[in-house]
Amino acid sequence: MELRQYLNILAKWWWLLALSAVIAAVSAFFATRAIPKTYVSHTTLMVGQTLQNPNANQSDLYTGQALAQSYSDLVTREPVLQATLKALGLSWDWTVLRSMVTGRVVAGTQLLEIAVVDTDPQRARVLADEIARQLILQSPSAADPQKEAERQFILAQVAALKANIKSAQEEIAQLDNTIAKANSARQIQDSRDRQANLRAQITTWQSTYAQMLSNLQSGTPNYLSVMEPARIPAYPIGPNVSQNVLLAVAIGLVLSGSAAFLIEYIDDTIKTPEDVRNDLSLAVMGSITDMQGDDYASKLMTFNEPRSPVAEAYRMLRTNLQFSAINRPLHTLLISSSGPLEGKSVTASNLAVAIAQSGKRVILVDADLRRPVQHQIFQLKEGIGLTSMLLDPELQLAQALQPTHVENLRVLASGPIPPDPSELLSSKRMTAILAQLKEQADMIIFDSPPVLVVADAPVLSTVVDGVLIVIRAGRTRRTVARATKDALTAVNANIVGVMLNRSMKRAASYYYYSRDRRDSARRSSLARILHLIGRQPEQARTKSAAAGTAKRKADI
Repeated sequence: MELRQYLNILAKWWWLLALSAVIAAVSAFFATRAIPKTYVSHTTLMVGQTLQNPNANQSDLYTGQALAQSYSDLVTREPVLQATLKALGLSWDWTVLRSMVTGRVVAGTQLLEIAVVDTDPQRARVLADEIARQLILQSPSAADPQKEAERQFILAQVAALKANIKSAQEEIAQLDNTIAKANSARQIQDSRDRQANLRAQITTWQSTYAQMLSNLQSGTPNYLSVMEPARIPAYPIGPNVSQNVLLAVAIGLVLSGSAAFLIEYIDDTIKTPEDVRNDLSLAVMGSITDMQGDDYASKLMTFNEPRSPVAEAYRMLRTNLQFSAINRPLHTLLISSSGPLEGKSVTASNLAVAIAQSGKRVILVDADLRRPVQHQIFQLKEGIGLTSMLLDPELQLAQALQPTHVENLRVLASGPIPPDPSELLSSKRMTAILAQLKEQADMIIFDSPPVLVVADAPVLSTVVDGVLIVIRAGRTRRTVARATKDALTAVNANIVGVMLNRSMKRAASYYYYSRDRRDSARRSSLARILHLIGRQPEQARTKSAAAGTAKRKADI
């Protein structure tokens, strides 16, 4: 399937796409508005004490990141969440809180972020901070009185060592002044010995001070501390109305588009002239849109509405048939279809009128000896017709032909319905009648039964110059149309083309033809009334028909 065909399907089902998009958008909008707003609050923890250690190493960093990953999983575990609910006095099930909490490690760091989503922004902040506190309490970094006492003792010892070092250094400076003022060698030697002892003591104290200070500054990797407490969120994070509406519209378009393609895939009927050319390899002689009217007589558009687009489409069909038969002129044309209710009889009658309006003598033969309708379309008598001539060799053609309200057009009705139409149509008497018809008309059009229903149409197709197949768009299946073509090809029928009835493609907009449509309708109605009366003098009837024909020719 080409891209153009996909686009044609979307264009055909545009209303379904639009309706689905509107329904999806409206439903999503009101559904989203009904959902309570949600807020998120974050608490950030630091795993380890590498930031406080000036001599941090790669091992401490790696260990801290690994522990942070483990703590992020503990955030949603039952012990931490149950302790949080107990501390806050909430009687929730801990699994409800778990659906509200997430923990993640900031990539490449030792930072652990705890997020709580709730419909109450204040409660979200409280829950986030309490979960962080409970996680700290259940970790080795929780407060230990003994460890704190030891730390305070070390701090006191560090302060004492610092004071001793400072005092010794001041004493050494004083001894330097004493040596400078001394008068005896003994006094100088004693001062120098004292300085040496003090310097040795200072060295010992400095070593001890450095060791204690290093112990204080070195942190443990398995230590949790709050880096950023939770805050009350100012704006909700959801629901996002515009995002949900757009997503719903996209889903609606996808589903409706898929449904349209599925329907087109399942529907194997012929719809467009392209389908006829691709599936049947036949030329499309005409394309007629749907016609208005409740009865057969109202569908004779070439006479009732000669300026309508439908009438112009039948004239185009007439022209196409004439050009297609340049090398092999058509004097007899059979019009049939695959099945019933496809518009073959209406097509035959309108085409006969269109050809008669061009000045040619036309005889329309209702060869559908099972369900004849031409006498209804032209409002004629149905007592005498084709079957009458087939059964009565003495009956003359002039007695069976009936004039119509269309100049140059006569109709040979079907007559009484026989029990064996196929045998009558294939008889020698039918051949003789056809020869008589050719002598009295320039064009003979046969309205026959459907090809696949009975054998009448294939029988008649062998004695006519061409066959026109009528296909109803959106109704005739491709397999049925191909079977119709095969049935006619099997008897060597000359299929001149296809007339697509009720095509989805509109005819050209001949808007200027409709200017005097009401006048034309009034004239055609008057002509039918005069014809039905049938008691006016022949001279008056001829004069009235001539006047009506002159006016219609002027309109055309």
